[in-house]
Amino acid sequence: MIVDARHALVVDPGDAATVLQACAARNLDLAGILVTHHHHDHVGGIAALCAERALPVWGPADEDIPQRTHAVRGGDAVRVPGIGLEFRVIAVPGHTLGHVAYYAEPAGSDPLLLCGDTLFGAGCGRLFEGTPQQMYASLQKLAALPDATQVFCAHEYTLSNLQFAARVEPGNAELRAWTAACVRRREAGQPTLPGSIGQERRVNPFLRVDAAEVRASLQAQSGRAARDSADAFALLRQWKDEF
Repeated sequence: MIVDARHALVVDPGDAATVLQACAARNLDLAGILVTHHHHDHVGGIAALCAERALPVWGPADEDIPQRTHAVRGGDAVRVPGIGLEFRVIAVPGHTLGHVAYYAEPAGSDPLLLCGDTLFGAGCGRLFEGTPQQMYASLQKLAALPDATQVFCAHEYTLSNLQFAARVEPGNAELRAWTAACVRRREAGQPTLPGSIGQERRVNPFLRVDAAEVRASLQAQSGRAARDSADAFALLRQWKDEF
């Protein structure tokens, strides 16, 4: 949830009860819902939230989003009443064909990215609908955002993703240091998220498919050299699926 004064904006509400409890505990008025894609764990709570009162629901135009009132596509702007932020919509097909992300630049703080299941801490989403080429292009869009951009992804998969990253690029010293930091966070009961785009560029193998060690690991694993960056991504995603 994103909170501004007495209002809240909820992103990808898979469950209504937790949202309602959080709003009640903090005396917040739910102002709207942002949706990145159609999977049930991202939309399962929308109907119950909208049953309480009519709410604006922004979601990808090319997917079936329950109760959607505003269909969005890449390049659109989203302004939520009561929330002092403007989001830019980024089309990021791959995990699903219509998947979108939302990017904002709050005054006085770092930019933020709501990326659903496209980019994870040290990983990326599975390709349920899109092609490797689509997902590679989508991740390149996100990697081009400012380094300080806070990455709010939808799942805490960071430690398992880091285990895979260490197999792909064992010589990456920043990866080892970040893994140790994330282990300490989890042992203290803290999330590893949000990360940052800059951090992901340094440790996430899916953003590092052109690094020499990544390419060498891919060739050793697959038995062939990648034809280009998108092909390297495809080989890496296949490896991760089987890891």
